[in-house]
Amino acid sequence: MKPSYGMISRWGVVSFADSLDCVGILARDSETLSTAFDILSVHDPADPTCVTDEIRVGLPSNDYMSLDGIRIGIPMEYFPTELDVSITEEFSKGLELLRKAGAKLVPISLPSTRYALSAYYVISSAEASSNLARYDGVEYGEHAEPDSTFNGTVGDIYALTRSKNFGAEVKRRILLGTYALTAAAFDNYFLQAQRLRLRIRADFDRVFESPNPLAQSEGGSPQDKVDYILHPSAIRTAPKLDDPSSSNSLESYMQDILTVPASLAGLPSVSIPSGSASDGWPIGISLVGQWGSDRSLLRAVMEIEKAFHQER
Repeated sequence: MKPSYGMISRWGVVSFADSLDCVGILARDSETLSTAFDILSVHDPADPTCVTDEIRVGLPSNDYMSLDGIRIGIPMEYFPTELDVSITEEFSKGLELLRKAGAKLVPISLPSTRYALSAYYVISSAEASSNLARYDGVEYGEHAEPDSTFNGTVGDIYALTRSKNFGAEVKRRILLGTYALTAAAFDNYFLQAQRLRLRIRADFDRVFESPNPLAQSEGGSPQDKVDYILHPSAIRTAPKLDDPSSSNSLESYMQDILTVPASLAGLPSVSIPSGSASDGWPIGISLVGQWGSDRSLLRAVMEIEKAFHQER
């Protein structure tokens, strides 16, 4: 199976809203990824969360011809104990190829990363609870007809429809999100998660050379600043569908630990194929850029792609 590229972009369609629901693109190569992005990345006047043309014009779009001099940050917090050793080895080989191509690798710290997974599941579950509430089988979603013995209320009919049409994981997240949005838990869970989200975003703003157009970036010494951030895409390779660890276990949730910080911060991120793990399955490395740097990020990905193909 040939590995694919994956991109998450925040400003092409959804940007100003704090929703985690955003566009993701899967492609066979970076050129196709860039073509799809250009088609999607247009202003929609009917969408109030979409970035305006005025802001788009001022966003950076560096046309890199090589990796020479590009500063790439390697966050120390993105190598947890759960990370597979063979993935670490392949990642190190990739870093050596980038160094040979002229990139400058800079160790950085994103200390709020440790809170990202917890904040993500609270916020995403709350969104699931809110967004999926409309699927009651009356206006949206398939309606489940009760049998002749059913004597419940309208609410029971809604529950019957949602129980039939939602999968186990969706139900789990709806229940968690509904609880997080209750009056008793709102301050302790949802608001705390949003505060952590701001800390995570501030961490990224502190290390990027380019300022965040939506916020005031913290100051820092120039030698600490980077153009992009690079890290492993996942702690393990993709599990098989019949693997017990692929569902109903904490390990399945841990797979998101390296990808959710960029999503919480609203940053563009591209997963690039980078060799195979010890089990033979493909692995990836993720390149993350500052908000609005999508096109320059894609150009950098093309140069990384060249560096990898020349040596492998």
